Amino acid sequence: MARAKAASKSIYGVHPGVAMVMKWIEDLPAKTGKSLEEWIKLIKKQGPKSTEERRDWLKKEYGLGTNSAWWLVDRAEGKNTEDADPDAYLEAAEGYVEEMFTGPKQSLRPIYDRLLKLGLGIGKDVKACPCKTIIPLYRKHVFAQIKPATRTRIDFGFALGGMKGAGRLIETGGFAKKDRITHRIAITSVDEIDDEVKKWLKTAYDLDA
Repeated sequence: MARAKAASKSIYGVHPGVAMVMKWIEDLPAKTGKSLEEWIKLIKKQGPKSTEERRDWLKKEYGLGTNSAWWLVDRAEGKNTEDADPDAYLEAAEGYVEEMFTGPKQSLRPIYDRLLKLGLGIGKDVKACPCKTIIPLYRKHVFAQIKPATRTRIDFGFALGGMKGAGRLIETGGFAKKDRITHRIAITSVDEIDDEVKKWLKTAYDLDA
């Protein structure tokens, strides 16, 4: 109950991947003949002892794919529970951000806080969904991304398709690789969050309408 209350106050949104995993769990019985609870019970009762052996066992004995085998073994071992629990994800998300901006990168926190406020303020349909090393900003898709790249720099990434870089806007090579994030601006101080940064953020947001 306390965890759910804490998560409900989060400034972050639930990552779209959580809904995908929840749907995958829902479809497990139809696709594999067993529910998540039944798979966990089977792994604990009949599976080998080590993690790697359990994964191989599920693939060889039950024909599961690599991703399914890895995920089921992780769940049986109590790992990555936030993947399919919105409240657990939001709690974990807070921890991801704290971890990113402690230690050597602690001085980047004011820059991050300002960029996050800027991103969330650009539209009511925007949500930030932290991962372990980046904080993507979503509208319908990822349209921007906050990444603590070094101890002194945050890369503010944008989904701008095939646009050419200009000014401080650098092409990442992502367009050729069909990545969502195609450009970035390096930011080393709060003062560098200027009209140019705001313009490209708004452009990326509009492109994801």
